[in-house]
Amino acid sequence: MRIAAVEFLGVNVTPKTNWCFLLLRTTCGRTGTGECTLSDHEALLAAEAARLAPGLIGEDARARNRLARLLPHAPGGLVTHSLVSALEQALWDLAGQEAGRPIHALQGGALRETVPLYANINRGADPRTPEGFAAAARRAVASGFRAVKLAPFEPMVWEDAANPAQRAAYAEGLARIAAVRDAVGPGVDVMVDAHWRFSPGGAAGLIRDLAPLDLFWLECPVAEANHAEIRRLRGLANAQGMRLAGAETLAGLAAYRRIIEAGCYDVLMPDIKYAGGHGEITRIAALAQTAGIEIAPHNPTGPICHGHSVQLCATLPNLLPLEVQFGETERFFTMTRGADQRFSDGCAPLPATPGLGLALDEAAARETPWQPMARPWLDPRLG
Repeated sequence: MRIAAVEFLGVNVTPKTNWCFLLLRTTCGRTGTGECTLSDHEALLAAEAARLAPGLIGEDARARNRLARLLPHAPGGLVTHSLVSALEQALWDLAGQEAGRPIHALQGGALRETVPLYANINRGADPRTPEGFAAAARRAVASGFRAVKLAPFEPMVWEDAANPAQRAAYAEGLARIAAVRDAVGPGVDVMVDAHWRFSPGGAAGLIRDLAPLDLFWLECPVAEANHAEIRRLRGLANAQGMRLAGAETLAGLAAYRRIIEAGCYDVLMPDIKYAGGHGEITRIAALAQTAGIEIAPHNPTGPICHGHSVQLCATLPNLLPLEVQFGETERFFTMTRGADQRFSDGCAPLPATPGLGLALDEAAARETPWQPMARPWLDPRLG
């Protein structure tokens, strides 16, 4: 099963969103698919795919461990990690197709029949007022979700916190969260993504202000490298009954080891598009489990990433609900053929078909090639 071609495919799906995929075609006629979406980096992803391709052509697609070891030695930052992670995903897809078994079966078997999900309502909130976020949350709950997440603090950044406009943005963010909590009631978990917008002092104030709203977790309050302050904030959050979550853009076990040993987070959020694929996240989750840390993979992007994340999450013992982007575009469900990816009672069904169980509808995808974003989502990870 030799690799015959390596192809990058970028697809525009909304005025603010592109999805990016890596296709591995073999000499025996199979196609393995991975996702490498990284907002506003599409041209770099295409160039990196072209750079990696010559070293993969002719290689045995069964040699997944050897080929995926490119990750720790890749020099290109998150762009390269995204491509190598997609490569690993696609190799697992090919392995499952050849074996006639789903990916989760090749990884030792599923621990659960369905994977619990939470709805990221951030891109589905329109207008972006407290009422707009509340309406998006109600739609998610009506669709069966028992947990919702929002990123409510755009466009504030901590360096400008004294500016009256920034103070107003903070107040608006708190109003959005309060509206969502009121809309969903006490029986639904609410999570808040702060997108690294706070200073340590500002984040401590945020935790105080959020205490009455009974959050399940607060995510990414400060810059990821600030381990000592993150650990302090974790203690403050825990004292208010909420978890601290983060680490969604790290790549490789070594990066997560430092976060785990520093005691930064209650919940780690490795992304199968960045962290290294199935194998690396399995190792990250095992190390996290030794420290009593839970795993909730970052997953607010396209259908191939979601399909791979579902297969992975079925095998993780220390799993919290998996993220899914709710209400952004119907193409999430129509761009693939194979397993049905529609959500059922806030859960994802587990495919029993070989490999990923999904294939891109390439003809439909190519009708809308990726476009430069005039105003992409403010965070490049699309969280």
